[in-house]
Amino acid sequence: MEEKDIIISVDHLTKDYGYHRGVFDVSIKVHKGECYGYLGPNGAGKSTTIRHIMGFSKPQEGSVKIYGIDSFGNTEKILERVGYLPGEPAIPAGLDGMGFIRMMQDMRHERNNERLEYLLKTFSLDPNVPIKSMSLGEKRKLAVVAAFMNDPEVLILDEPTSGLDPIMQQVFINFIIQEKKRGKTILLSSHIFSEVDATCDTISIIKDGIHVSTFKANDLKEPDVATYNFYFHNLESIEEFKNRKPNCEIIAENKNRKIVTVKVKRENYREFFSSLSGLAIREFDEKPFTLQDYFMSFYKEEKTFGGLSGVEGNKK
Repeated sequence: MEEKDIIISVDHLTKDYGYHRGVFDVSIKVHKGECYGYLGPNGAGKSTTIRHIMGFSKPQEGSVKIYGIDSFGNTEKILERVGYLPGEPAIPAGLDGMGFIRMMQDMRHERNNERLEYLLKTFSLDPNVPIKSMSLGEKRKLAVVAAFMNDPEVLILDEPTSGLDPIMQQVFINFIIQEKKRGKTILLSSHIFSEVDATCDTISIIKDGIHVSTFKANDLKEPDVATYNFYFHNLESIEEFKNRKPNCEIIAENKNRKIVTVKVKRENYREFFSSLSGLAIREFDEKPFTLQDYFMSFYKEEKTFGGLSGVEGNKK
């Protein structure tokens, strides 16, 4: 893709809040018509990055632009062209759903009632319910409708399906796929692997405010590479296997269970399996190497971390 196709540009963004909190030398380029996925556990810096993209915060170092315009100081101009869904939408409790929708339409000086009706139907939302009576899921659906209702060309979505039930999460995934087909440019922050895997073209993983990997989603699937689990009878055979340096990449090892996981290029099958002769292997199986597997490889030394089975926390 050419430079002229870049819609969102984050170049070496740094915002240090102290105590190892913030984002450090973060760079993102989202091209026209692309869905860019942003993965990381609680406190990793995803929401901090998005707030800078929207112009709510000023970078200490680096630059952040949308359509070539500096984000900071131009939030109102950005919102004219961008649909934004925050991680924790602020929805006034004194209104009903339609009152909130009309308020947002008036702020943007635009109404697309045909699009609004389509979204209300798609997400099964009754806009006449008082907001104070809405469930968390209904409030989230209301925020989704508000972000999409003017049919913006650019969508910035921070944990968009948090609070939605599994059925509505799938509705949202299908909706994003359709928006991509319509040429929309999307930046999507999510802790749900299946959501990112199904919708995103480019993915960045952020850990402790630093990008640890950025890659094309299709590259991760590696159709020319297979992943195997080998179950050994004893640790001695594992060491012998490693000493032989077979033509593979060892990506995981569990000595307690005597399991070694490897990636093998299909062109090297014959050589690889020949190198296993004489080893005490009980069995082996092939497994798909998923986005979750790849993500977890950056956290394999950590026992616990948040944001992968619940709502993504925001940095303050």
